[in-house]
Amino acid sequence: MLIKLAWRNLWRNKLRTSIMLSAMVFGLIGVVTMMGFMTGMYGNMIDNAIAWQTSDLQVHNRQYVDNPELKLLIHSPENVTAALASMPEVKAWSSRFLVDGMVASARSSRGIRINGVDIDDEAKVTPLASKMIAGTWLPAKGRHPVLVSEKTAERLKLRLGSKVVLTFSDVNKDVTGAAFRVAGIFKTPSTGFDDGNLYVRRGDLMKMAGLDGVHEIAVVLHQTDNRFSNEAALKVKQRLDELSGEQANSVRDWQQIQPMLATIISQIGVSNAIVLGIFMLAMGFGIINIMLMSVFERTREFGVLMAVGMQKHKVFMLIILEAGLLGVTGGVLGVLGASILVNILQITGIELGSMAEGVGALGVDTTLYPHVSVLEYSATFATVIIVSLLAALYPARQILKLCPVDAMAEKH
Repeated sequence: MLIKLAWRNLWRNKLRTSIMLSAMVFGLIGVVTMMGFMTGMYGNMIDNAIAWQTSDLQVHNRQYVDNPELKLLIHSPENVTAALASMPEVKAWSSRFLVDGMVASARSSRGIRINGVDIDDEAKVTPLASKMIAGTWLPAKGRHPVLVSEKTAERLKLRLGSKVVLTFSDVNKDVTGAAFRVAGIFKTPSTGFDDGNLYVRRGDLMKMAGLDGVHEIAVVLHQTDNRFSNEAALKVKQRLDELSGEQANSVRDWQQIQPMLATIISQIGVSNAIVLGIFMLAMGFGIINIMLMSVFERTREFGVLMAVGMQKHKVFMLIILEAGLLGVTGGVLGVLGASILVNILQITGIELGSMAEGVGALGVDTTLYPHVSVLEYSATFATVIIVSLLAALYPARQILKLCPVDAMAEKH
């Protein structure tokens, strides 16, 4: 009875109720979509960092982490790879020989990290082989092929087949170098990564350095449902730590390698809560306003109801139900509209256009796709209901303060 009466009262003034519902619906669609894009951007940043830079786990010589010298190789890398092969969580791994050196062309030179990789293993760990904008992935045959980024190629005026000279200090601290031919040009979402890395075959680089071994083993795990969790990486890390014992190898997960990513994850919930909180605050004041207008217009009516015997708590419940139904209606329509828009944008995405270069420095793709979980939809809907009910408390209390005789005497 009270619910039916509350619903009818809500639509007494159709224009006012419709305006409030429209504000709630379009506001929710905007807020949820914004939250989705923020989550999607952070998730994309983390996915790209794992794919291109950190992997899920990295194994190094313990001293190499603080002082990346050429001679600080991983102890017994074959034992590490054998352990990885026995773990079902592990998707792939790649052994790398890393050197900081110089790359020079006939036009210019610059400092760069030279990544010596195993061709087949590296193609399974990073998507580099599928991101070639010119040329091919490192060939198994041929003399000294090298992959450079589009940014490096532009700065050094390189093209396919161009000759570059790589130089660095070998294990004896003597400067060594060799000529390489550009076999391919790649481009990744991170401009910073492109600016500082190139790839050669591990065998070629070890021969130049006069040293045989591995500086880094990058490990990729099978994807989990929660892209922001590193629980799977921690489990594999624990097993590798047990294998290493007191050896001088260090195993780090992606959050340890880039603490900024862990900070980003901790900020996702906070930033979304701030955006949602601002909207809910504005919506709450809007509901208070509309309920005050509705209640004061019916002061005499409430006085008559209380005079003929309607208990005050039922009058109170009637006003609360009106606000609750307003919140439920607005919440359902808003969340439904937001889910439809988000599902469409998950297919089409949004091109960043002129902002692409700026976000590229953060490792974000030029096209963003929103991501909103079922839990976020549910939490948003529940928050709308709670705020609507709380916003009705003040108007309801104002009516209960009046005596039936005084209420009936009111003129609005």
